[in-house]
Amino acid sequence: MEEQKEVKKQKYVTFMSGKECFGLKIEYVNEIIVLQEITVIPETEDYIKGLINLRGKIIPVIDVRLRFRQEPFEYNDRTCIIVINVNSTVVGLIVEKIAEVVEISEENLMPSPTIAKQVKSQQDRYVYAIGKVGDSVKLLLDPDKLLHDDMVILEQVSGESEADDTEE
Repeated sequence: MEEQKEVKKQKYVTFMSGKECFGLKIEYVNEIIVLQEITVIPETEDYIKGLINLRGKIIPVIDVRLRFRQEPFEYNDRTCIIVINVNSTVVGLIVEKIAEVVEISEENLMPSPTIAKQVKSQQDRYVYAIGKVGDSVKLLLDPDKLLHDDMVILEQVSGESEADDTEE
């Protein structure tokens, strides 16, 4: 049984952000939805775009490009939201477009290169490995690290909206 796990390939949802292709383990992904109306939250970081109402559940959404300090992009019909669950906190990630779902075996995973800590870009802080898929590479994100700095805000925002729902 253990041997099968080691040979087992992990599935990743991949998406584009700028010219880079990123991947998230599929186990974190609840669903992928079309972009919908976002209610802005005042006085939050610019990459925290606001809240959406997904079938009665209020979910904070983050623009991945802005989180990585890349140039903003204009949302279009390819823009979507990857709804993820990290440590029981549900968050939406706004991405330019979904690329594909890929399988990457452990032998095709390489640790993220460690460049001088001061030089590391914002997005590199959240990349835990690089996955080789054919001739291309996917930067594999650690959602815990991606949301870590904002977890208190995100939990508070989604917690407040749930409290508002129960008071009515």
